[in-house]
Order: sequence, then structure tokens, then C-alpha cells
Amino acid sequence: MSAHLEADISEILIPPDRLQERVQELARQIERDYADLRPVLVGVLRGSVYFLTDLTRHLRIPHEIDFMAIAAYGTRHATTGAVRLLKDLEDEITDRHVILVEDIVDTGLTAAYLTRLLRARKPASFTICVLLDKRARRIAEDLPLGYIGFEIPDRFVVGYGLDFRQLYRNLPYVGVLREEVLAQEPPYSP
Repeated sequence: MSAHLEADISEILIPPDRLQERVQELARQIERDYADLRPVLVGVLRGSVYFLTDLTRHLRIPHEIDFMAIAAYGTRHATTGAVRLLKDLEDEITDRHVILVEDIVDTGLTAAYLTRLLRARKPASFTICVLLDKRARRIAEDLPLGYIGFEIPDRFVVGYGLDFRQLYRNLPYVGVLREEVLAQEPPYSP
């Protein structure tokens, strides 16, 4: 772990042991609900990778995984709601039981877009499993959040898959990024 990255964190919001404990609890809930249904867990790249990996390691029922990638437009303070699909699913989900696995839902605009997109493919059932629910910023309502790891306050968090400028994903916890780091100009990129 880079000491530089650790120094940019003002507070550890969710420590590694609590993260793993909660992920295991979510896996047990999914097992009960999907015991004989062989669900497809759809991870949203890149933020959900750590969460999806740990979640599937704890699942003791047959299941499949697939991935989607999207780009959402906006800044850390405001989102436009515009979303572009970068990578679609590899397999069909018609008549399948689909669980969309998200790292975080804040405004909910991206989750709402993915919900509309995936429900249009006529799955047998559809729900969302989210690690972090930031309700204070919610714009889109009526999201099918079937499984929620933690409700968090309106703070900018990184770690366990969540990034800031593609850094901090590998932190083993969810932490709050220092304000002075957020205020820095992005590095030059040709």
C-alpha cells in the first residue's frame, strides 16, 4: 500500500473487517433469496470489481457473473445524468434472474439508466445490490435496491474499488478523501 495514498485519507469510514463482514451477510441474504435460481450478477466496471469479487467468493449457490462499463458525465459536485454504454453484457439475460452489483449509488441516475436498459431485456427478475447508498444526493427515486451494504453520508469516498482520478481503488477500506486533494487540479494529460 502506498503511503502517499494513505496520507490523502482524512478518515476511514468503513474498516476492512466491517466491509468483509457485511459482504458476507449480503451473500447469505442472496443465497436465501436465489437458492435454486442461478442468478447472474452483473458488475459495473470499474468500481464494483472488488465488491463483486468478494461477494461471489462468499456465495455458496450456483451463479454467473458478467460485466458492463459505462461513462457518466459530470463533476464530483454535479452530474448531467448523461450516460454512455462502453461495454455491454457478454450473455443474454432474458428470463434470467439478474442482480446488478454497484459500488455506490448516489444521485441514482446511472443506476436508473442501467435499470431501464436491463429491464428492457426482459429478465425473470431484476434487483440491485449496492455496497454504499448515499441517499443525501438521490435524484432518481424508485430504484430496486434489494440489497444495501451501508448507508453513508454525503462525503467523497474512495477505496475498495472507488476511485478519484483512477487512484485509491486498492485501499482495503472505504475512506474519506481530504478536501485539499479534491481541490487539486488534475495532472496534465496529452
